[in-house]
Amino acid sequence: MSEMFIFSCIMVLSTFISAISQMMLKKSSQKTYPSRIREYLNPLVITAYALFFGCTFLSMYALKVVPLSFAPVLEATGYIFVAVLSYIFFKEKLTKRQLAGMLLIVAGILVSSLFNGG
Repeated sequence: MSEMFIFSCIMVLSTFISAISQMMLKKSSQKTYPSRIREYLNPLVITAYALFFGCTFLSMYALKVVPLSFAPVLEATGYIFVAVLSYIFFKEKLTKRQLAGMLLIVAGILVSSLFNGG
């Protein structure tokens, strides 16, 4: 496996973990808290933001090899991860338009990877 492929996978993993932390924040927002402080300082929110923070470092590490022009292409997978995780955990419906958008994202990643030597 090439170094580019491995570091691209690290970047996609970072995006996936970020999507999980977004699910955690949504779950936390669906609860009622006794005070404004507890709304923001609870284990779910703190863990989600810690994951976001860790994802930043993971992405920066991946950018040692992944070209900066290709990073946004890989981070677009986040839209797919969030939609699928919302469907799984929150039973949100996926519309035909969303599915078409996900297919376009995958197609864009494939086309872009051809031009970036991935």
